Amino acid sequence: MPKTIEEINAYLQDQACTKVKLAIVDIDGILRGKIVSADKFQSILEGGMGFCAVVFGWDMDDKSYDNVAVTGWHNGYPDFDAIVDINTMRLITWENNIPFFLADFSDASGVGLDVCPRTLLKRIRRQAIAEGFTPLFSEEFEWFNFETTPDAFHSGEPGRTKPMTPGMFGYSILKSSQKSAFFHDLFDSCAGFGIPLEGLHTETGPGVYEAAIQYGDVLEAADRATLFKTTVKEIAYRHGVMATFMAKWSEKLPGNGGHIHQSLWDLEKKTNLFFNPADRYHMSETMKHYVAGQLHCLPHMLPLVAPTINSYKRLVEGAWAPTTLTWAFDNRTTALRVLSRSKSSTRLETRVVGSDVNPYLAMSACLAAGLYGIRHKIPLEQPATLGNGYRDFSNGTIPASLAEATAVMKQSAVAKELFGEAFVAHFCATREWECREFAATVTDWERKRYFEII
Repeated sequence: MPKTIEEINAYLQDQACTKVKLAIVDIDGILRGKIVSADKFQSILEGGMGFCAVVFGWDMDDKSYDNVAVTGWHNGYPDFDAIVDINTMRLITWENNIPFFLADFSDASGVGLDVCPRTLLKRIRRQAIAEGFTPLFSEEFEWFNFETTPDAFHSGEPGRTKPMTPGMFGYSILKSSQKSAFFHDLFDSCAGFGIPLEGLHTETGPGVYEAAIQYGDVLEAADRATLFKTTVKEIAYRHGVMATFMAKWSEKLPGNGGHIHQSLWDLEKKTNLFFNPADRYHMSETMKHYVAGQLHCLPHMLPLVAPTINSYKRLVEGAWAPTTLTWAFDNRTTALRVLSRSKSSTRLETRVVGSDVNPYLAMSACLAAGLYGIRHKIPLEQPATLGNGYRDFSNGTIPASLAEATAVMKQSAVAKELFGEAFVAHFCATREWECREFAATVTDWERKRYFEII
């Protein structure tokens, strides 16, 4: 891909491109964007663009917040200054190779809008690099696929939507051969769009897939993860399928994880700073402080990795998601899973994270908490869990609701130190709004339980 503004302009002319697609990412991790003419795009590259502030003033259903300060009816929803990141250029292969770029609300030095998720991650990444660490991250996603269209879904009963394939067949070669056109189109389209996958397979549950995205620099990893979710949905539409990254589709089935893998490197020396061959478990002191930092900070930042009402219905015992503040070696029942088998692959997997997250915020949380542990030299005093992490209450449990978790984060001095007071105030207000919206809604569960009997 072209690397400079001059190269990009030359490419647009050589390829006779007439339009370009641009997008920013809102607080929920949703892409908000537009198509602009090639001429307009060239002027945007030179001087930036105005992007309506409403993208940080409403929820995922486009309903305006009444409790945030950054924008709203009180200031008339002005434009914020957005800047295209030319390093994010991709071609949308399934849309006639239209060029695509991400933008955010920060300048060349990374200074910008406090509530912008991509700007937040860039700031925390700069902190890591200033402290001598290059963070390499990746995210893996699980999601459900259903044989329906948006029109059919919204006109019927969502709970009765037909899964793409029946039965519980994790890692099934047989099941992946069903709807194989979708399966292979997704793998190939991701590769063509700059989202290389390490693997794609079925998970346990009807119509469930899991994909592991190739690791990279933390900012690139978050770009890939965010674009992956939209790519899946767009490719699914083309095959008569709807994909959902809800954390918990059904109380009868496992939820959807969005586990984040992370390590810190000295790239000049090509050294994984998490690995120590002399340690019994191959963990360096840096890694131990990093793990301890996440254990310490997790209660202060949980809404960043479990951001919706639905997130907490995934975090239940025996459903492949953690419920306790625990860590272990290669143990899928704990919140943090250490993998330290080799020099190149030693890493931490944060398993609390669900597929419903905003990847920029989830990766910001993981990295900031780990750096906090290193910075404060927090010792990893809690022993690794041996056996069932659901039964290990030695360090406490994970909050059981978004309301509880948000209340803790809102008052947390740790959260404000890690993410800034302005961001914490805005983000917690959006989560309080989410709780209010749910509390005011009469659900199907209530109708079925109370309509006839009460």
